[in-house]
Amino acid sequence: MSDTLPRDPDPRPQPPEPPLPSDCCDSGCAVCVHDTYSEELQYYREQLAAWRARHPGVD
Repeated sequence: MSDTLPRDPDPRPQPPEPPLPSDCCDSGCAVCVHDTYSEELQYYREQLAAWRARHPGVD
């Protein structure tokens, strides 16, 4: 018998880790870590909205 729990087939999306203050070099990079985080956060919000639609009343 296995001691592991069955995996959730539709787990709740997890938010991205925000960048640390030291992650940005403040040199005006074309693609800053803050830009990437903003895009990841938008994607997370979209995925969370879709997950909530599939799991009404869970929150």
